[in-house]
Amino acid sequence: MVAPCRRPRMTAYYSQQEESMDMNMTQDEAAIRRLIEDWASAVRAQKVDKIVDRHANDIVMFDVPPPVEVRGIAAYRETWPPFLEWLREGDGTFEIMKLEVAAGDRVAYATALLRCASKAALAKDNTPRLRLTVGLRKIDGAWNIAHEHHSFPADV
Repeated sequence: MVAPCRRPRMTAYYSQQEESMDMNMTQDEAAIRRLIEDWASAVRAQKVDKIVDRHANDIVMFDVPPPVEVRGIAAYRETWPPFLEWLREGDGTFEIMKLEVAAGDRVAYATALLRCASKAALAKDNTPRLRLTVGLRKIDGAWNIAHEHHSFPADV
């Protein structure tokens, strides 16, 4: 007999600054939230080894700048130095403003809105515009990022 699919429960969090946690948040959701927040902290600290930590070897990333499709941990690692240089030169910001997590037993996903722009651009419009979707797999009992999709809305 096939076990029925269990729909993951969605838990929303709206700001890194908010310290109050949802009382119904599972341990997996909390672990995923920490993983993503640690990843964003590593980006701000410009620590490539920490950025790629907890990513699956076969990660697939769809990114904004070319190459728009990246496969494998080595290729993923290569995308970060140019972005980090842009972040330094533009006095940039990389800040999670909204994060939602849905976790099953072995797979999970998260969606986020981030402020990712130079300080000058944010002075004109500080709306969180970078959209992030993350797919995760539990590997040997630990959550690992298997997919990232970064996008900005098209200016029409």
